[in-house]
Amino acid sequence: MHPQQLLEGCAELVALVMRFDHPADSIISRFFKEHRGLGQRERATLAETAYRVLRHRSLYELMARSAPKGMGNVHRKLAMLAFAAPRDYLIGGILPLERAWLETCDAQMQSGEGLLDLHKHNLPEWLAALLKAQMGDQFWPLVKTLNEPAPLDLRVNIFKGNRDAAGKEIAQAAIKIEATPFSPWGLRIHGKPALNQLAVFKEGRVEVQDEGSQLLALLTGAKRGEMVADFCAGAGGKTLALGAMMKNTGRLYAFDTSQKRLDGMKPRLARSGLSNIHPVAIAHERDERIKRLAGKMDRVLVDAPCSGLGTLRRNPDLKWRQKETDVAELAVLQVKILQSASRLVKSGGRLVYATCSLLQEENEAIAQAFGAANADFVPMEVGEIFAVQKIEQGETLCSGSYLRLWPQLHQTDGFFAAVWQRK
Repeated sequence: MHPQQLLEGCAELVALVMRFDHPADSIISRFFKEHRGLGQRERATLAETAYRVLRHRSLYELMARSAPKGMGNVHRKLAMLAFAAPRDYLIGGILPLERAWLETCDAQMQSGEGLLDLHKHNLPEWLAALLKAQMGDQFWPLVKTLNEPAPLDLRVNIFKGNRDAAGKEIAQAAIKIEATPFSPWGLRIHGKPALNQLAVFKEGRVEVQDEGSQLLALLTGAKRGEMVADFCAGAGGKTLALGAMMKNTGRLYAFDTSQKRLDGMKPRLARSGLSNIHPVAIAHERDERIKRLAGKMDRVLVDAPCSGLGTLRRNPDLKWRQKETDVAELAVLQVKILQSASRLVKSGGRLVYATCSLLQEENEAIAQAFGAANADFVPMEVGEIFAVQKIEQGETLCSGSYLRLWPQLHQTDGFFAAVWQRK
């Protein structure tokens, strides 16, 4: 494809994602369905260009404002700045005026001269203020990592196989792969190969899942024959991990308020070979079906709805779509959901509260409030749980008694978890 054509396509896609009316990944997916003639390389350039604009929005918008008149609309300028293909390829297809401007912008962005903090961290001011206060000298390492693409992690389905065998099979397809450092189920892939073409994926022996998400499932300690609930199951990534931990025995409830999200689990569930999973759509956290199961669960995982700010490497649009008031509203919902889910836990059972948020307001604050209001739930040390499970360097994943995963330190998404045992 001529670079001018590809640039115009990038500008069109950038304009769509910058509306912020839907998640960026769904907009990009729909764009590709409407442009089925695009090759794999063109799709990769289009998607990564859009994500680069979202990651570096403040910086690129500053640069775009410096452009001479007559260079097209702002989305075309943003697409040029973020163009995710070799610069030589792009320069060969643009006008001399555009080329001179782009070279000046590249030099300024590389030197950092004249840039304010907001152009360097590329966060909305409310979020930057919260993270600076919370992170101290880790703020800049964190935002640097958040503005980079995330690795691609896989979870091996231990009901169907093991990590060594799956890794060898993927490596035979000339894909560079390595074991994840913490999760015993994890494999990390370099690049973005077409995994859905591999037998190991089609047969449900691996699933795409961040290593941090795998560690949350491990915290439940789910065993054969138990009754377990994934209280906010969504499309079922952690549900499937729990079902494999249980060796397809016992009974695993996947609760969610969205039937559509639960329906998204069906093809993954079919590939997994698991039959102990029971998806249940509920109206709200106090649904009658929840009440009937009160005090019967050995393990309950509450992966609560949250801001998702720990996943900014994968979903950079979230930082622009979320507002500070959203965080406050989510915290109220998180308290309600955790309190309701706790009723399911039987005496001696385990409760895990988790988010993929970076913010204390959604994490430690919620856990501390729950602990203060529920004396019958005794906090458990995450480091001790990982030691029992023989997770190497598990203690490095903890902040006090909690799990705290940071992208810049652990190469995972940002995750939090607190664990309790009911008296």
